[in-house]
Amino acid sequence: MRYEKLLPHILDLAALDDAALDATALATAKLSFYDWLVVSCAGSAEPLAVIMRDFIASEAGTPTASVTGSAQKFPARAAALANGTISHALDYDDTHFAYVGHPSVAIFPAALAAAEEVGASAADVCKAFLLGAEVSCRIGMVLGRRHYDAGFHQTATAGCFGATVAAARLYQLDSAALCGALGLASTRASGLKSQFGTMGKPFNAGMAAANAIEACGLARRGFTSASDGLGGPQGFVPAHQPQHDDCEILWPQTTPTKFIFADVRHKLHACCHGTHAMIEALRMLMAKQDVTAENLLSLTIKVNPRWLKVCDIKRPRTGLEVKFSYAFLAAMVLQQIDTAATQSYDDALCDDAALAATAGKVTVIGDELISDGGVVVSADIGSGTICTDAFDLMAPLDIAVLQSRLVAKATALLGAAKAGEIWHNMAAIETISAADMARYLRS
Repeated sequence: MRYEKLLPHILDLAALDDAALDATALATAKLSFYDWLVVSCAGSAEPLAVIMRDFIASEAGTPTASVTGSAQKFPARAAALANGTISHALDYDDTHFAYVGHPSVAIFPAALAAAEEVGASAADVCKAFLLGAEVSCRIGMVLGRRHYDAGFHQTATAGCFGATVAAARLYQLDSAALCGALGLASTRASGLKSQFGTMGKPFNAGMAAANAIEACGLARRGFTSASDGLGGPQGFVPAHQPQHDDCEILWPQTTPTKFIFADVRHKLHACCHGTHAMIEALRMLMAKQDVTAENLLSLTIKVNPRWLKVCDIKRPRTGLEVKFSYAFLAAMVLQQIDTAATQSYDDALCDDAALAATAGKVTVIGDELISDGGVVVSADIGSGTICTDAFDLMAPLDIAVLQSRLVAKATALLGAAKAGEIWHNMAAIETISAADMARYLRS
């Protein structure tokens, strides 16, 4: 598929009717909606959330869409900007590893703002999100890891195009208008990894959502743009992938109805996603064998070497650094500290003598034979007993199990009452409005 064939493919995908949407992918999208609402609410009191609400309140506009942590409504573009930023504040949202980005935080804020503006249903939000997320995944795969490694944050770059497709679906833009909106999005899409570790990282997600609302709003009014700003000459993709002129080099054979998004992974622990396989493997080991912090002599963790540069901080100095420390996270699991609760990652962890002693028994080894999402853990508990288990984050997780784990995560973040209330309404998503779900952001 040459680059000039990319836009027609995206337009065909965006035009799919509801009956053509993959049932498993749509069910996963609904769980992502729940998870996104939860992490948005959980981030409502973060310092950047206060700044964003103050910033958008300083501008006038038509109050149509809800904003996390505010009782009042704001213009759709402002709401998308704020909600995208706030929902990524905790970095606790879903990840798609083939896309190399976070689908929900760029797309749901745009979809929900557009849905509130036009009076769409909550189910419409999920369907629009699914198509937008699929577009983000496919464009992200074309851009590839080279784009990410060069310094671009694909949550914001590829995510901007997905958010535009989702918003366009809700605004009911025809193919020509969507083509125009994607052209405008192509000159707006931006976001750099240099912002990681600052408020600029979640701001990237907010920009993608806001750019989508802006692009659709202008295209709806007849604002013109490049006929193919995505894959045409000097369009976004060829400008960022000048080494290739053929999508098939980077993009596996697929069809509009085979949804890549279904491989999304949700964060079930409030730490670096690269550590989650280790946490799951250690939890399984403890459940199957008599492995405890008290009887552990040593623990060996084998991971793909690329993660050693990401989450192998040997002696963390802050609660944030603990989130990137295999050793301290393993010690937390062994000492029954809840890794799903954000409040668990207090700076005091770093000075906990018992935790440090357990962490000191952990050895992390890079092994090229371990898959990107895999891990092997081996515990020596004495008397010649070595207990071993493995886990691969990319292994499919039964959707019923995922549902229960996400509800447990929500309970840890918001409390049982609010987590349960939001989930109860998710079960009735086909019969309630987007505004009904958006009110949870304001409460």
